[in-house]
Amino acid sequence: MENKTANDNHFPWTHVIGFVMSIALTFLAVWLGLYTDLALNTVIILVFGLAFIQAGIQLFMFMHVTEGENGIWQVGKMLSASFIALVIVLGSVWVLNGMH
Repeated sequence: MENKTANDNHFPWTHVIGFVMSIALTFLAVWLGLYTDLALNTVIILVFGLAFIQAGIQLFMFMHVTEGENGIWQVGKMLSASFIALVIVLGSVWVLNGMH
């Protein structure tokens, strides 16, 4: 308990780094979408990839997923939930594109 109160006065560098990285990834996604001559499917895949990276950064930098009891189990749960969400989204896109 004493350690926690001693560390309360330090500057939140992880939050600043996470914020800067999130802003950089957002600008990179906007640049990819507006100013490159890549194919639409390639831009969509890259923007979704950047979005997943940004979500991971926000989970670890702001939400402190690995802190506390059972931190590694929380990461496992997040990874399995992400996999299920990815399967649902990609499966939906696959089915909807197969209807044409």
